Amino acid sequence: MSDLPSDPDSVPSALEAPKQEGDTSMRALLRQTDFLFFWTARFVATLAVQIQGVTIGWQVYTLARETGHNEGQGAFLLGMVGLAQFIPLFFLALTAGETADRHDRRAIMTAAIGVDIVCAGSLGLLAWSGHTALWPIFAIAVLFGAGRAFLSPASSAMGPMLVPRPLLPRAIAWNSLSWQSASIIGPALGGLLCAISPATAFGASAGLFLLGGLCLLGIRQSTKPVVQPGSRWTLIKEGLVYTWRNKIVFGSISLDLFAVLLGGATALLPVFARDVLHVGAEGFGILRAAPAVGATVVAVVLASHQIRRRAGLLMFGAVAVFGAATVVFGLSQWMWLSVAALAVLGGADMVSVYIRQTLVQLVTPDPMRGRVAAVSGLFISASNELGEFESGVAARFLGPVGAAIFGGVGALLVTGAWARMFPELRKADRLE
Repeated sequence: MSDLPSDPDSVPSALEAPKQEGDTSMRALLRQTDFLFFWTARFVATLAVQIQGVTIGWQVYTLARETGHNEGQGAFLLGMVGLAQFIPLFFLALTAGETADRHDRRAIMTAAIGVDIVCAGSLGLLAWSGHTALWPIFAIAVLFGAGRAFLSPASSAMGPMLVPRPLLPRAIAWNSLSWQSASIIGPALGGLLCAISPATAFGASAGLFLLGGLCLLGIRQSTKPVVQPGSRWTLIKEGLVYTWRNKIVFGSISLDLFAVLLGGATALLPVFARDVLHVGAEGFGILRAAPAVGATVVAVVLASHQIRRRAGLLMFGAVAVFGAATVVFGLSQWMWLSVAALAVLGGADMVSVYIRQTLVQLVTPDPMRGRVAAVSGLFISASNELGEFESGVAARFLGPVGAAIFGGVGALLVTGAWARMFPELRKADRLE
């Protein structure tokens, strides 16, 4: 049996984290060379993942419209891209988490990035050659999802191994900010590169993946975890039980799942850019950049003024703002208002994800990080990729405007329901 606490509540929570002695300044974190290599690798790899995901969506919708599909059919095919990426994530996530808790995490990240480079190069060649068939893109999207299934838990679990315990809260904060910033800046950059050409965007993605792999080679510290006794199934089950019983962990990741699953209006941006606002590829790039602007402003504020009190209430408030901004975006007929709504949406998302990731990392012991990260990653992937599928299906029947409004209202309802169902999460106070 594992020597982990049987009761998740016996792990120090974000409400009562013990004080750590030692230098916890930013200068001390910058002296951790291995962590800096890891931080850079994760940032550029996440940028590449987001650029590639956005470009796949734009290319599929554009090809669908150019080959005779109407607006609704194109939106449905756009949603199917998300489903194609989610299927391998669903089947591989738990195995990937257990692998990250048993094998060298740097080696797993490197192998996953290698798969992503192959996917980006193949998509770039298809775009450059003018290939118009959709099935190769969907096939590569499945392989892309498989690579991400292993990349996410390994990277989430490896960061805390590279810093002393006193620096862990600061490292978690900067990891969360880098991941979320890349997750929002990446789609914006992908939209701008799509305006040049999809081949250019895929080429940039491949280059960033390669840079991330090279940064990983600079890490000298051991990244192999202490292996817990038990079979693969026992370890997977242990991770699931821990996630379920710790209400801060389960409440925060499930809140993100259902709010983004319903409120993922950004998945429909190709439709809004082309057929609602009529702003074309250039406008698509601006719309994709808008959430990044809001998120970047909030990230700068969070980096210099960390959240110290009422974290749970702030997270619920941010998700509510996210839902309201989605409704405004759906109703908007003006480009400037749509851009403003997306900027607010991005800023609110930054606050929510920053708090959620910090809470989850703080309450999870290191031998469990891979498995908990895998479950969290599965929920995130469900919210993003299945959110794209849900948005595509909703747009097929409600139209893109109706789908965005439906999703925003749904996110608001989820916020209220989760605040009532998870009082431990609502009362979470300190992020230290």
